[in-house]
Amino acid sequence: MNPISILLLGFAMSTDAFAAAIGKGAGMLRPRLGEALRAGVIFGAIEAITPVLGWLLGRGASRFIQAWDHWLAFGLLLGLGLHMIWAGLQPDQGDTVEVAKRPGFVGLALTGLSTSIDALAVGVGLAFVDVSIGAVAVVIGLCTCCMVTVGILLGRVLGAVVGKGAEIAGGVVLIGVGAVILYEHLSAAA
Repeated sequence: MNPISILLLGFAMSTDAFAAAIGKGAGMLRPRLGEALRAGVIFGAIEAITPVLGWLLGRGASRFIQAWDHWLAFGLLLGLGLHMIWAGLQPDQGDTVEVAKRPGFVGLALTGLSTSIDALAVGVGLAFVDVSIGAVAVVIGLCTCCMVTVGILLGRVLGAVVGKGAEIAGGVVLIGVGAVILYEHLSAAA
């Protein structure tokens, strides 16, 4: 693969994480750049690791992983999206809301993992191509880090404009991303 193809792959692999980050940012109260970068690093690291894991799984597991990756991604995104919608429908808790709105490491990692399942399958496919998986993983991770950081900050703007409705919209976005992943895989299989 040439460097342009690797860069395009990196951006393609980060688009679902970008959409999820907008949803996460919308649910946060006034996230700062440091929080956005933290989310970007967590998502980027996970998104960089998963294609390497897929690549390591290689030829023997490719058919198995491709058979269920879209269902796993859909299930995780559906669960996280429903949780965000539920949280958006709950009444405000006063000043304690800001502390509760800061997503924890586990929540960010689960969202990052759910949006990187497709990168795992891509890694399996790359096991059959002459490519430096290290370079691909670094590019995917960096692209995802940048896209998620921007997505969190854009979600912040959306959250400031529409309040709790933005958290509900963010949950809908996560469910939508999961549905698109599921649809793309099922329509490609048909």
